[in-house]
Amino acid sequence: MEYSIGEFSEITTIGIYTLRYYEKEGLLKPERNGSGRRVYDERDIAWIEFIKRLKDTGMPITEIREYAVLREKGDKTLRQRYALLTKHKIYLGKKIKELNRHYRKLDDKIRYYENEIKKRK
Repeated sequence: MEYSIGEFSEITTIGIYTLRYYEKEGLLKPERNGSGRRVYDERDIAWIEFIKRLKDTGMPITEIREYAVLREKGDKTLRQRYALLTKHKIYLGKKIKELNRHYRKLDDKIRYYENEIKKRK
């Protein structure tokens, strides 16, 4: 199925301006129809969802762009893409541990307040 930029924007919940920016940055390369209008398909949806996931997990746009360039070059870049994603996974693992530490400290503080409130009843 083919989608216009407006339809694609609605499906992916990414604004049209951002989609054009991603195209300018080389992250997204939609086909063009006979009138020169952008046309998106299911592969573009899957790809943009992956870009969103990388962005949402803190991967810098420069690294996302690097990944996109490698992806464009095909299977000869499998090792480089693997390395890039592995590096990001390690970063995420560290971030998760850090967030868990913060969560536990916050939980400790909440329990402290709960106990103090109970004492004063």
